[in-house]
Amino acid sequence: MATEIRHEPEQDRYALRVDGQLASVLDYRRLGDSIAFVRTFTNPPYRGSGLAAELVEFAADDVEATSGARIVPSCWYVEEWFDRHPDRRHLLESRSS
Repeated sequence: MATEIRHEPEQDRYALRVDGQLASVLDYRRLGDSIAFVRTFTNPPYRGSGLAAELVEFAADDVEATSGARIVPSCWYVEEWFDRHPDRRHLLESRSS
């Protein structure tokens, strides 16, 4: 099983392919100095194999390495991923009121 993850900025998403087939996507929206991760979807045949977690990690790494943007976890899965990786919460936009 060969996996490939790519940032596809023209479609505002990160995409993970398995053996050339689209398996999982993470859609985002730019919000000024922040980037909202708005939807994570894994095609049913690939669910439960950790691909979404791999994709979110790749996207978080990419945002950290290539921009000064903060991440807004607008998707429940992304929020849970950051809860499981508290060492990465520094990438999140602060929620000051």
